[in-house]
Amino acid sequence: MAMHLRAMFRPPSGYSDAPFDTQIKLWVLVLCPSTSEFYIMGSMKVHNHSHSWRPRLAVILGDPSGIGRELIAKLLSNPTNSQKADIFLLADQSELESAVVDAGNTQVLLSSSAGPNGAELLDDNTADKYPTIRAKVSKAAGERVIHQHKRALSLVLKLGGMKEVDEQRWFASQLDFNGRTSEINLAGPLWTGRVTSHIGLEEVAGRITKESTLEVIELLHRLRRESGISFPRLGVCALNPHNGESGSFGRQEIDHIQPAVEAARAKGIDVQGPFPCDTIVIKRQHFDGLVTLYHDQGQIAMKLLSFDGGVTMLGGLPIPVATLAHGTAFDIAGKNFAAVTSTQNVFDIAFIIAERRILAQISEGDVAI
Repeated sequence: MAMHLRAMFRPPSGYSDAPFDTQIKLWVLVLCPSTSEFYIMGSMKVHNHSHSWRPRLAVILGDPSGIGRELIAKLLSNPTNSQKADIFLLADQSELESAVVDAGNTQVLLSSSAGPNGAELLDDNTADKYPTIRAKVSKAAGERVIHQHKRALSLVLKLGGMKEVDEQRWFASQLDFNGRTSEINLAGPLWTGRVTSHIGLEEVAGRITKESTLEVIELLHRLRRESGISFPRLGVCALNPHNGESGSFGRQEIDHIQPAVEAARAKGIDVQGPFPCDTIVIKRQHFDGLVTLYHDQGQIAMKLLSFDGGVTMLGGLPIPVATLAHGTAFDIAGKNFAAVTSTQNVFDIAFIIAERRILAQISEGDVAI
């Protein structure tokens, strides 16, 4: 995997830190895929740092054979990031030195204590136990990721490797959660949500119901509000060509999608549609989010708009999950070619949602200032 950013319930095992002034239920989970696998790292909490609320983020380098360490070195060379959050880097000094070289000898900002001046390196001197080869898949590389995963975790979440079709269901099961989840894709200011995701096209039409469409509209509306849009404007795609041509090409728009839009509007959500999917993206400047009906309906457009900077979230979980739009990129590992754009976007999205949840809980009186 390219990288992991993960906030902790508490500091890693063996690490002594000042006690939290308070603990609040603030969950932001950020992770990155390695081909078809995900490694679950944790969740987020905040502590009172110099009378201001700051997220605490743990960072691991991901697959040591890929571009992850280069990306993290570049991320940690940006002083703005450590000014936003307390960052803990779970890596050996030797790995960090290699990461710096991979990133063109960039200057990683470190501090003896995580804070505005830089990240804190938590070195347990174990990298030599996991010999790896650049740009090669290996058992040792996976074991290294697992080792750092275990250091960061202080909650009971089973490490899982799974195919994409299983990832949302698996993660939800670990949280004892049975609500609606949806993959949310981000390309700059435009967010898309899916009514169906990793299933065959032959199954899609049968999965489009008023209820399933309404759930994604509501979910996307809520996430856009959490991201800073007070009054999100949403659009909904049609399933069939030409919006179904009044039922000639299928009745999903009439029987399910339009009723879902009307039900959402009755709840105060600013949503329009359904619109033909071949033109709605052209009018994207009118919307803060689009609800798509199946995987490629939105993904083709989103990757054309922002492949290098894309971010994916698994919305609807108690812990929002975010990931880069790319993987380990063995072909450019160690060459200082990897663009940090998507990595930075993931960090920024996690921070924005965390910050807004902190402010919401403070305003609701759940925590003391």
